[in-house]
Amino acid sequence: MKRAPLSTVYKIIRKDLKVNGKRAKNETVLADGDEISLYISDEQMSEFTKPVKRKAARRNFKIAYEDEKVLIVEKPWGLLTHGDSHEKKNTLMNQVCGYLQEKGEYDPSVEKTFTPSPVNRLDRNTTGLVIFGKTAESLRKLTRLIRERKSISKYYLTIVCGDFREEMHIEESLSKDSETNTVSADKEGKYSNTVVRPVFSSGRYSLVEVELLTGRTHQIRAHLSSAGYPLAGDAKYGDYKVNRRLKEYGLSTQLLHAYRLTFEDMPEGLEALNGMDIRIPVPEAFGRIGKKLLGKGIGDSV
Repeated sequence: MKRAPLSTVYKIIRKDLKVNGKRAKNETVLADGDEISLYISDEQMSEFTKPVKRKAARRNFKIAYEDEKVLIVEKPWGLLTHGDSHEKKNTLMNQVCGYLQEKGEYDPSVEKTFTPSPVNRLDRNTTGLVIFGKTAESLRKLTRLIRERKSISKYYLTIVCGDFREEMHIEESLSKDSETNTVSADKEGKYSNTVVRPVFSSGRYSLVEVELLTGRTHQIRAHLSSAGYPLAGDAKYGDYKVNRRLKEYGLSTQLLHAYRLTFEDMPEGLEALNGMDIRIPVPEAFGRIGKKLLGKGIGDSV
């Protein structure tokens, strides 16, 4: 009920709402199976649930693939996938919803419980491919595949410090510190699995391909740092002295790009993706700085 003022919401909870047939306080936490009864008129409900028209967020993503059920887009640098406490409007999710509304494929005034949403998340400063479910069914199936690590493989490109020459499998559980927004190795943390493959090395810096077998916060950055190959320019997990030198090349943050997705054994309803290998080039800034660090173009190596 987006049009209901907060004071009205509290009044409704106090006077016009019951949980399992009984009055409930504001702080009541609902449980699976609870039944909520709302005692307001149809006219009030209609007024409170009218769509709130908002100015559409400017679209600055590219489309890598689209069918009637799935949309795969290229997220640019600096754009949040979801909103946070600082930015709620101009996000990739809002831009995609606006795009689908313009196409007539999503109407929030009709869809009360479903919003087209991403099934994988990229950090603000990570660029690349993000998968969206355009229907409730496709979103549910794609989310399950990502959660169970089935059928969909995700690959990234990044530049690390050091001479990386041999494939490495990193299995290290990670725990997150919410206060510092960092993760660290912890046996009691969440299981994390990363595969890193060499692409090209200049000796001091290396271009590597990373396959994410799990999807934890800062997993690539933390795992490679703990293995002795921090991402070039990474302020949180990198080498301060090296990063200070890298600013001469115009690099102030890590270069991390989700450049490839592959699909196999897709379930019923998503068969159109079977066998697909979707790849996109690195952003212009990644390629320009990469050429300076590696001595050759990224496109010449991948």
